[in-house]
Amino acid sequence: MISTQQIISCINPDCTNPINSVEDRVCANCQTPLVHRYLWASGSLPATLSPGTKVMDRYEVITQQVWLDTQPGLSPTVPEELPKIVIPYLKLYQERLHIPEVYGLVSTQEGADDILLLENVPIDEVGQIYPSIAEAWEQVTAVRQVYWLWQILQLWTPLLELGVAQSLLVPENLRSQGWCVRLLELHQTESQQPNLQDLGQSWQSLVVSTKTPVARELEDIVQQMCSSEVELDTITTQLNALLLSLAAELPLSLTLAGATDIGPELRQNEDNCYPIASNDPDDPILPRLSIVCDGIGGHQGGEVASQLAVQSLKLQIRALLTEVREQNELVSPNLLQEQLEASLRVVNNVICSRNDEQKRQGRERMATTLVMAVQVPQRVSTTSGWHSDNAHELYLANIGDSRAYWITRNYCQLLTVDDVVATREVRLARSLYRPALERIDATALTQALGTKDAESLRPLIKRFILEEDGLLLLCSDGLSDHNWVEQSWQDYAIPVLTGQLAIEDAVRDWINLANEKNGHDNTSVVLTLCRVSKEYLVPVTQSQPPVEIIKAEESQELEELETESSFAESSQALLDLDLTLDLDMTEAPTPTPVKQPIRRQPVVLVGGLLGVLLAGTSLGLFAWWQVNPQGFQQICRQLPQRVQPLCPPQR
Repeated sequence: MISTQQIISCINPDCTNPINSVEDRVCANCQTPLVHRYLWASGSLPATLSPGTKVMDRYEVITQQVWLDTQPGLSPTVPEELPKIVIPYLKLYQERLHIPEVYGLVSTQEGADDILLLENVPIDEVGQIYPSIAEAWEQVTAVRQVYWLWQILQLWTPLLELGVAQSLLVPENLRSQGWCVRLLELHQTESQQPNLQDLGQSWQSLVVSTKTPVARELEDIVQQMCSSEVELDTITTQLNALLLSLAAELPLSLTLAGATDIGPELRQNEDNCYPIASNDPDDPILPRLSIVCDGIGGHQGGEVASQLAVQSLKLQIRALLTEVREQNELVSPNLLQEQLEASLRVVNNVICSRNDEQKRQGRERMATTLVMAVQVPQRVSTTSGWHSDNAHELYLANIGDSRAYWITRNYCQLLTVDDVVATREVRLARSLYRPALERIDATALTQALGTKDAESLRPLIKRFILEEDGLLLLCSDGLSDHNWVEQSWQDYAIPVLTGQLAIEDAVRDWINLANEKNGHDNTSVVLTLCRVSKEYLVPVTQSQPPVEIIKAEESQELEELETESSFAESSQALLDLDLTLDLDMTEAPTPTPVKQPIRRQPVVLVGGLLGVLLAGTSLGLFAWWQVNPQGFQQICRQLPQRVQPLCPPQR
């Protein structure tokens, strides 16, 4: 049946007149924001349907294989037994920045394959597919060209392991949303698995039109890939060096602001963040580090856990950046990720030991979520032959459901994956995401700092390259709940990016929005304005006083744990040991802190000292003490009694 009018239904189940025009942004009847969910219909049959066709009296064909769900408030059709074709999508959920998600399936005539409907696809807000890498290649900078290839190379191994690496060899399947490479769908390998030579050959047509500064270097890399002897690690190392040398040609300006707010309904603030207005502006880790923690465990529980995490990480990141600054060779992304993971394990064990010392069990154990961004200023020789002090690397770590977003004038991208029951079910290939959201415990945490020992901790750490102007938003779920960031980013971020609003005022505005829409919770917001363009906008002055914040200076003594506390109800799944974390551990081995440099890497960083700290010796504590003796002593006084004898004496 051909639709004569494009309509979309309101998602509010109580709306008395839910029918709206597809051009509307909010429901004309109840003012609920309308959800325009554009889907990619996979398979040969959808390609034969004409625009305007209605499928199942629900999905409207916009263009070939792009469908609009006109009833987004209804659950999609999902079979009881998931077909094998969807399993790779589920197991690759942690790569959701690049890989689409399965929304549902549409049954076809007997004997024909069901139509797979995919969401989180490279389609914009009006149903237009983002350009292919091949189409956009000649219009972008050399650094972005190499960055795209780097992302494809990072996806190669996980897709190869699941039999879908062919997806990276189909030019029309590789799309670009700004810096980010995104796939339309996954292609199963029908016969022999592709190899690195096949990937190199697929890049040859791109290399021909590569920007002049890197044409020769990139051509050499591709020629090596097309040979039968080169290893993936060799290509990865060379491509990374080329990417960093290109990025270092760009200027980089970082401006940070952050605040945490108790909210209108609660009596204590369990959130903590860095930086906040009371921090020392001359702190050497500003503006390289930003942190948001959302504590769990009630008064004198969650608030202590989140403060311990922030203060401990500040010291460790300061030591890490000092070590990196002293290196004469590039430190590999793998090694830096291992150092950051080791730091998180230290924090986890500090909080866990405090719980054990206080004999906290079950829901009484304090813990905290974490999202942290670290800009690592590596020194590198640029493609022009001069030495730069910053290669534009940004590392992002998250545990729990605090989030990070990258926002430009054109789009808002969620960079993190929540550690909650719904996403656990997807990653273990037990359920599609939409049905998993219908569980009562869907948003319960499956991971946080301090609930169990470090062996159970599996943080997600990603590396990004800052090669465009944008705004990095870190926030607790006091803001991100109910998708308010996705719904409102244009109103709150674009004025900052265009120089019309100070970043401090933007933090206040985001918190005010959270208090209005999600006032049941504390809220923390940290914004980093990243500028790489050569013409910088003149910063505007702060026009209004900053939002009230909870002070968390390093000199402030943390309160002693004197009263009993409990987990928030939404975090109950953390305690389902056999059902949640233990099951989750079957999908990958637990990583351990690195104590030696990786193969062919002569650089030794502070991973060693963090590793021995985890093992309970005093060497790591001594190194920490050397970096910041006063700050270290303040943290050391908060350690469990049995750990304090390891601390070096005051000097």
